[in-house]
Amino acid sequence: MTLTALDHPLPQSLATGSVPITVARGDGIGPEIMDAVLHVLSEAGARLDVEEIEIGNRLYERGITAGIDSSAWDSLRRTGLFLKAPITTPQGGGYKSLNVTARKALGLFANVRPCSAYAPFVASHHPGMDVVIVRENEEDTYGGIEHQQTDEVVQCLKLISRPGCERIVRYAFDYARAHGRRKVSCFTKDNIMKLTDGLFHRVFDEIAEEYPEIESEHRIIDIGTALLADDPRRFDVIVTPNLYGDIVSDVAAQLTGSVGLAGSMNIGEQCAMFEAVHGSAPDLAGRNEANPSGLLQAAILMLGHVGQGDVAQRIENAWLTTLEEGVHTPDIADPAHTRTIVGTSEFAHAVVERLGRSPATPPPAGVERHRAVPIAGAKPSEPAVKELVGVDVFVHWRSNGSDIEQLAATLQKAAPASLELAMITNRGVKVYPDGLPETFCTDHWRCRFLESEGRQLYRLAPARLIEGLTLAGLDCIKTENLYTFDGQPGFSRGQGE
Repeated sequence: MTLTALDHPLPQSLATGSVPITVARGDGIGPEIMDAVLHVLSEAGARLDVEEIEIGNRLYERGITAGIDSSAWDSLRRTGLFLKAPITTPQGGGYKSLNVTARKALGLFANVRPCSAYAPFVASHHPGMDVVIVRENEEDTYGGIEHQQTDEVVQCLKLISRPGCERIVRYAFDYARAHGRRKVSCFTKDNIMKLTDGLFHRVFDEIAEEYPEIESEHRIIDIGTALLADDPRRFDVIVTPNLYGDIVSDVAAQLTGSVGLAGSMNIGEQCAMFEAVHGSAPDLAGRNEANPSGLLQAAILMLGHVGQGDVAQRIENAWLTTLEEGVHTPDIADPAHTRTIVGTSEFAHAVVERLGRSPATPPPAGVERHRAVPIAGAKPSEPAVKELVGVDVFVHWRSNGSDIEQLAATLQKAAPASLELAMITNRGVKVYPDGLPETFCTDHWRCRFLESEGRQLYRLAPARLIEGLTLAGLDCIKTENLYTFDGQPGFSRGQGE
């Protein structure tokens, strides 16, 4: 085994084993909680062969803006398993989120967060809560593709693919089947984003038909989240695109009683990463007050994933017994349930002392989650008949609100004969023709051109349009070709049409 020369030696009993994993201690409270977790794993007999890498602040300080270097990637490729403590991403331009980078670079398409309440061990407003959030991990607005286009408007691209939808939705149903779950709920906002979120919803409905024994439902994200907060027992497994999943999973974790108790796993075809849900909490670093439970739960998920469910269950039972007997860290201390408040390392020792024991109160059903789920690839899509029917041109143009007709005349005059101006929108609201004078406008305009009646639209037409508009003095900042796919429009309409 090869280890990097870091400050903390690994427990001797983890130095050899049958399953290679990569470990990173992270920033802030990361080293403390990782020490605690590795101690528990060692004493519980986890069969692991550990390589340690360095990530986070020390790398950022050396000018490595991704927070991880090439030698660390080599380790991750070699082991295919990553147990990661939280890191701190510096604020300011140029620094990348290592969490997002790792998920995308390693193809970790599924983020899975079991959220169970541990009442009466830990106080919770929802004692019966047992929900799993399955979040798509690679797409959506998390592509980080952003641009400032005008003085007043910036954009962020939301990218959703059919293969990405198929993989995450199928994984959610396979997870439900493997763990005896009764229902899968899909959260989107397809009443507004009819193409992107509409695709996710459509794929969900298609795949749900292949799992007739599992109940399925769709909820709009806002009411779905409200219902989750009101009564989590309505839900079992929730699958959702990236951004919504990021928010909903934190909401769900907090509903259990504490975000600090939640672990998560990031699953791909070649690699898997396991981490706590919470952040690095630099204000608590070095104070021996942090709760290692979130990272310990992540390690338990990892053990189940690699086929060591026996060790995972042994640790889970000891951890639950520790909570049941009122041995708590400060973040979950409660006069009604806490008997002893302990620090990070003392909590780990308390769990070790209870190895081999089980809680007297039956644990939540969700703790039986120690098994890997098979990953099914997306089916290849049949190519559609794709036809160019128009182009959206976005222009940077200042207006006092009364001269949109002037803009329209300039646009139409500069267009080739094969294209006609169909409408102008501002931030998605139609302002020409027949716009309303009350509509507030910025300096960012979408100008939609469609093929002229009786004319054939050639692929060079958009380029000639841009040439004409530029010669007319307009600042064209972006174009989007408009296509039909098998005769169906592949583009949205503006509000007010």
